[in-house]
Amino acid sequence: MRLKPIFNFLFQKRTIICVYILLAVVASLKQYLHGSYNNYLIFKYVFWHTWEQKPLYLLDQAYLDSNHYGPFFSIIIAPFALLPDSLGTLLWNLANTIVLLIGIFKLPLPENHKKIIAWICSHECLTSLLSFQFNVGITGLILLSFVYMEKQQSFKAALYLVIGFLVKLYGIVAFAFFLFNKKKLNFLGAVGVVLIVLFCLPMLLSSPSFMVQSYVDWFHSLTAKSLDNEVNLMADISFLGFIRKTFGLHINVLYGCALAGLLLLIALMRSGMYRFKQYRMLILSYVLLCLVLFNTNVESPTYIIGFVGLAIWFILVEKSTYTYALLIFAIILTSFSPSDLFPKFIRQQYVIPYALKAVPCILIWFDVAYRLLFVKFRENKVLEANHG
Repeated sequence: MRLKPIFNFLFQKRTIICVYILLAVVASLKQYLHGSYNNYLIFKYVFWHTWEQKPLYLLDQAYLDSNHYGPFFSIIIAPFALLPDSLGTLLWNLANTIVLLIGIFKLPLPENHKKIIAWICSHECLTSLLSFQFNVGITGLILLSFVYMEKQQSFKAALYLVIGFLVKLYGIVAFAFFLFNKKKLNFLGAVGVVLIVLFCLPMLLSSPSFMVQSYVDWFHSLTAKSLDNEVNLMADISFLGFIRKTFGLHINVLYGCALAGLLLLIALMRSGMYRFKQYRMLILSYVLLCLVLFNTNVESPTYIIGFVGLAIWFILVEKSTYTYALLIFAIILTSFSPSDLFPKFIRQQYVIPYALKAVPCILIWFDVAYRLLFVKFRENKVLEANHG
């Protein structure tokens, strides 16, 4: 009985919001005070290099790394780049955290389910915040695109999709929800308008010719980074990376993406399932998991994207020893393995060299794929209820 007040406190929405804000503040201060905010400097100089019309994708000696975000990112980072780094780093992490929380709490699920998702993802969110990654915000944008597709609000769905796409390409996966939209022509029109406007917007900071060249350079930088990640021990923590590092089998990333895309296409052919929210949200879970499992550019901080997909899967499926075991396995190996909570020897000798962080998500991806392909969904009164 004494645990009930603690449980009630932890499951208050304001408690979760405060915890996430605290994670953002602690991560920002810790890294700033230790001078470990190289990623933020890369982001910051996307704005300044755009303003000065300097190449956006060259190795910069100021921070010994290169940018891989789209030219539109100069608009996103601008308000933060104009501030002192001490304040910019803090507000950057807070902004990303808020976008993720808004995405989670707008999901069409019962309130307690959304709170569970937030708690499951909290440590993985911290991992990403410690690297000042935009993946936290990208995840929120994908969730919001899904939410507004569900609400048939085409402009908002298109806006979040295009922002995610122009910054990191990932937002394009929101097109998987297109078939659920009853106003398809409105949505496609909105995507076209928003894409043109946001594509041109950074030209206000530079020039049309500079922006067009920057988009060409962006494509080449992503291609080069994909090749580099195959020899980078800390990168390619994906399904294909796990196969390559563990079994020595090199599978072209295009084949992996083709397999994931084919299974998604087959699942989407089950149009009779569209009316069930559990099916639609499992599609969301599937694409979030695919973004980390079939992506050679994925690093440990990227896993906030897949982990939200994992948490949504856990909420949707029937609870059993099997599902609880998979969740615990994921929390321990995927979420905790990069941290000091995990034995350093195991992390360095096994988890990193063999990309074992991906394994729980691989198993859950198989489970999601099986359900989407073969399970006959039925009405779930709890899920189908209208939730804000």
